[in-house]
Amino acid sequence: MNELQTKYQEEIIPAMMKRFGYRNVMQVPKVEKVVVNMGLGEALQNARVLDTSLEEMQIITGQRPVLTRARKSIANFKLREGNPIGCCVTLRKGKMYDFAYRFINIALPRVRDFKGISPKGFDGRGNLTIGIREQLIFPEINYDNVEKVKGMNITFVTSARTDEEAKELLALLGVPFRK
Repeated sequence: MNELQTKYQEEIIPAMMKRFGYRNVMQVPKVEKVVVNMGLGEALQNARVLDTSLEEMQIITGQRPVLTRARKSIANFKLREGNPIGCCVTLRKGKMYDFAYRFINIALPRVRDFKGISPKGFDGRGNLTIGIREQLIFPEINYDNVEKVKGMNITFVTSARTDEEAKELLALLGVPFRK
């Protein structure tokens, strides 16, 4: 069992039950999945960008990414329906906790001028989306092999009903929120 899973079982569940007055352990919200998404608009001109992004995403998450394709054509962007425009990984269970631990404790402290994660990233249903400007914050990525710096979105999907519950859960997991 991962360090975050153990922390969830031993510390977070009792703290959340006390804070929100849950009567049953099953009422306590949990992180259901982590979705890592990388949009690659420049993949239309350079197909090699897509290949390197798929490799980097696999190295970062430990799971093979899925290619995302355009749903409809947009003439202004020279985009046709079905063109590959990004990649996405959905992490659950053990891999999710491993990634979350590495992201919170290793990658986020490496962000330049980091002041904390904005609480405005919640969607109103208890899910948090964090935008990362460069993939270089992950120690698995070798700086010398990177051709182009690419950003990504990381979404923590929780079973919380409100943003307040989700924020408390993620704060107890160690996500550093801006004051």
